[in-house]
Amino acid sequence: MKELTSAINHHLAAEFQASHSYLAMSIWLREKDLAGFSAYMLEKSNEERGHAARMIAYLVDSDEQVELPTIDAPERSWPSVQQLFDQVYDMEKGVTASINRLYSLAEKLSERSATAMLDWFVAEQLQEEAEARFVCKRLRLAGDNSAALLLLDQQFLEGNALAHVKGGLSGANGA
Repeated sequence: MKELTSAINHHLAAEFQASHSYLAMSIWLREKDLAGFSAYMLEKSNEERGHAARMIAYLVDSDEQVELPTIDAPERSWPSVQQLFDQVYDMEKGVTASINRLYSLAEKLSERSATAMLDWFVAEQLQEEAEARFVCKRLRLAGDNSAALLLLDQQFLEGNALAHVKGGLSGANGA
């Protein structure tokens, strides 16, 4: 279990780094008067801290040592909203790769409680990547059209920009 505990503690850095980066993105978007995108990224920042909390709870419940990581200061500005969300997508792919490594290690060590805990993360990362990919595609469609960007921002503000993405993965029809 020591090897797995070390790997989970290492993964915490990815979750906390994503949370910190998403908070910086939320601030930058708010400064650009893109309140919908900003609110979405603030929600994502909070979710990432929640992900770290789930793993911390697992370690504590397993009577293992938690080692909180040091994280780097995030970027503070981006050339465009498109490039910001391209970075979000890349970060989510990195988190997914880390979760997959944890899962493989847990399987190798026959740590059933760890694989059970990680099942939730596998499904969550499928959703996270789908959302990020969708936003990137929409922003590419919008291109340099500021009216399209504002329309997408408004959809995020109203909370319906990702309704079909979330519904499609759960098997529900927009529910």
